[in-house]
Amino acid sequence: MEYWDLYDKHFQKLVRTHLRGEKMSQGIYHLVVHVCIFNQKGEMLIQQRQAFKEGWPNLWDVTMGGSALKGETSQQAAMREVKEELGLDIDLTNCRPSLTNHFEHGFDDIYFIHQEVDLSKLQLQYEEVQDVKWASQQEILELMREGQFIPYYESLINLFFEMRHSVGMIRESI
Repeated sequence: MEYWDLYDKHFQKLVRTHLRGEKMSQGIYHLVVHVCIFNQKGEMLIQQRQAFKEGWPNLWDVTMGGSALKGETSQQAAMREVKEELGLDIDLTNCRPSLTNHFEHGFDDIYFIHQEVDLSKLQLQYEEVQDVKWASQQEILELMREGQFIPYYESLINLFFEMRHSVGMIRESI
């Protein structure tokens, strides 16, 4: 069983938890995390979801995504999920999310990191991930147009690539 901490609309933690799979109450939210790993070529590490996964089976997705468990900070959840799904250790202890997105039932903290990763050394979690690869922005957009990538807004993927070097809404010179 997986339990999540619950939050109010101001992202203040409540003294309640939620069992994954149960219906969320109106005005109650949970925390989700995503990590996008970029290499020196400016490519993003993407993963292909397992064929038997509920929700978008066989589709490609950003590096990692998952829900924070009861008692976890955003950083702890992101580090755990990357370790579980890819067998990769990352350190986000002193990092803030690059972006936080609000969705119907929660908050989604998104981290952008730069790391060279040898794909042959990753240990993919069988229950979650069937494959990984590096992909350029254009390759991801093409996968989306072909229906092979989770149907994010194209502008969101463009924003991820645009923001990968900085935090905030002002473009810094690169």
